[in-house]
Amino acid sequence: MNAVTFPKTIVNSSASSVDEGPLYVTRPDMPPLEEFLPYLERIWQSKTLTNGGTLHQELEKELSAYLGAPYLSLFNNGTIALVTALKALRISGEVITTPFSFVATAHSIVWSDLTPVFVDIDPDTFNIDPDKIEEAITPNTSAIMPVHCYGNPCAVKAIEEVAGKHGLRVIYDAAHTFGVRHDGRSLACNGDLSVLSFHATKVFTTFEGGAIISRDAVMKQRIDRLKNFGIADEVTVEMVGLNGKMSEIHAAFGLLQLQRIDENLRRRQEIDRHYRELLAEVKGIRCSFGGSKQGPNFGYFPVVVETPYRLSRDELYAKLREHGVIARRYFYPVISNMSMYRALPSARPGNLPVANEIAEKILCLPIYPALAERDQLRIVELIRGFATWRY
Repeated sequence: MNAVTFPKTIVNSSASSVDEGPLYVTRPDMPPLEEFLPYLERIWQSKTLTNGGTLHQELEKELSAYLGAPYLSLFNNGTIALVTALKALRISGEVITTPFSFVATAHSIVWSDLTPVFVDIDPDTFNIDPDKIEEAITPNTSAIMPVHCYGNPCAVKAIEEVAGKHGLRVIYDAAHTFGVRHDGRSLACNGDLSVLSFHATKVFTTFEGGAIISRDAVMKQRIDRLKNFGIADEVTVEMVGLNGKMSEIHAAFGLLQLQRIDENLRRRQEIDRHYRELLAEVKGIRCSFGGSKQGPNFGYFPVVVETPYRLSRDELYAKLREHGVIARRYFYPVISNMSMYRALPSARPGNLPVANEIAEKILCLPIYPALAERDQLRIVELIRGFATWRY
């Protein structure tokens, strides 16, 4: 293998030290343990571990303020929150959604005894194509579940115009959107309901967790009862609910995370900008969503691997892994090609050409606040090198 010389890049000495092990696509921000201990002491003193304790209440209040959300309900994870959102709005029949997402999007629909109907995505945003939604509506359609893929805003106005015209509900899978602003407000404040994920892979995490943002107090009360077995008071159960409550320990971690979120978003933006500068001249590596004016959170760094890059996406993925860079093919395969969904009429590949094409080309590179600039440079040098090295 021939050596390749790359342009020198200035390395910020204040950045985190270079990783000695594999570079994963993401890594949770872990504050110093000593900062978490006072929260644990509060829990030990209160003897309250769950059921809406003081830390849970504090986190709901602080998140509502940070996101500008009218009403917010915390959950133990985003998937249970999606199931609860569908139940809260009494959705029935068919739900139009995207095949280009994490499988929990469609799973939540099926767990609710509903039928997902897949429509194709926009080739530039990777979000559900609003022009395809209307033709997929049938008498059985009751809702649309779009996904703000990678935190990139859906065509909110167009989607909600279609929904309004046909009397449909809109539940946004907003798992990727924490901190993203759109038209002057949090992107997660759109639709009838929006569902956030606070999983360990997300920009804001509570170890595991999630939330539903709703528009009014009546809906919040319904959601809060549904996530607590349908209990209204000590002797009254009003509905068939489940257990979706967030624990005090998870809420404590969220409160600590919230103190660091602005700095983490700033650091993510630096890494995003550096990637774009370093990859600008690599032919066949197309960076997505550059120059967004909508306040992105830089939670992911997806690139499209296409001609004239020398390797296919899968070849590049494998070569990076050989060198300790664990990139991910988010999202591959598309949900509609998975065994439990491919028999659906809407899942036929011919109906979803863009989603299937992007799924074969997409690759998400490592991005997290602690990613050192030297490690980032190493990733890019490998990508550049694979374009010219001979094996």
